[in-house]
Amino acid sequence: MVDVLSQNEIDALLAALSSGEMDAEELKKEEAQKKIRAYDFKRAVRFSKDHIRSLTRIHENFARFLTTYFSAQLRTFVQINVVQVEQLPYDEFIRSIPKMTILNIFEAEPLEGRMVLEVHPNVAFAMLDRLLGGAGSAPSKIGSLTEIETIIMEKIFSRALETLQEAWKTIVDIEPRLEALETNPQFMQIVSPNETIALISLSTKIGDTTGMINLCIPHVVIEPIMSKLSVHHWFVSQKKSRAPDEIHHLEQRVSKAKLPIVAELGSSRISIQEFLNLAVGDVIALHKTTDEGLEIKVGDKLKFIGSPGTVRDKMAVQIHEIVGEGVEEFNDE
Repeated sequence: MVDVLSQNEIDALLAALSSGEMDAEELKKEEAQKKIRAYDFKRAVRFSKDHIRSLTRIHENFARFLTTYFSAQLRTFVQINVVQVEQLPYDEFIRSIPKMTILNIFEAEPLEGRMVLEVHPNVAFAMLDRLLGGAGSAPSKIGSLTEIETIIMEKIFSRALETLQEAWKTIVDIEPRLEALETNPQFMQIVSPNETIALISLSTKIGDTTGMINLCIPHVVIEPIMSKLSVHHWFVSQKKSRAPDEIHHLEQRVSKAKLPIVAELGSSRISIQEFLNLAVGDVIALHKTTDEGLEIKVGDKLKFIGSPGTVRDKMAVQIHEIVGEGVEEFNDE
């Protein structure tokens, strides 16, 4: 923005030039000098603020999917949240993680290149302890993985990567596939040390154990789809294609939901005294006759009218009528 001088400032500037306090030639030289800004080539800025915001939104969904997945697998309290999304050199990321950690190296077609899901040992071993029947606490001393422990971790994190596919669906359809599981960062060289990466840090709590899960995405891997990470594209694609996908997935999940279905023969009211005096052979009169249809409820809602019977020596109910929407159920008082 160009600074606009007031009349008093203009008069003071002209007076200073007239008196010799300021030199017009020196002012011109200062104006002509190039302004220099320091730039660190080791920390090249490849992701704009717009890209960082989009990555944050995507992986907030990833964190929610991971929370649901691990809660179901471990059957305990799990909480995962995005703490920070930043860009830094790959070498700096390697130096920042423990010498012994869980490194899930994976590919995600059609993207070319490899990415890493780094899980802090406290979190990984708490998951392992829980899966093997323990309380879900991390050991005081963490050693190398046995073959059985490696296989278990490969399975749980391979399935965890499937939630990444769901989180990225609004941008691109990817198919994450676990390629290898490493424990020593020095043996993992997926890109050059100076390559810029996006680091998504997720705070993780499993029971009483806390730690970090870091997702390392090299810039060279997602460079072909960087244009899709703009906020404009993100919102447009969300409006046009996300809604039908969400409806489809919602229909699939709802179709698998289990609901109780109850065929009610009838009801009756008796006093407490009558209830206490009930004996074998007593008959309780219901409020319905035998030729009236049975009320069939789904959950607590009346949905069908039917009649009782048997099929292959098992009790069954035949549906005669579907109760329309908006029909209220009235009980005799």
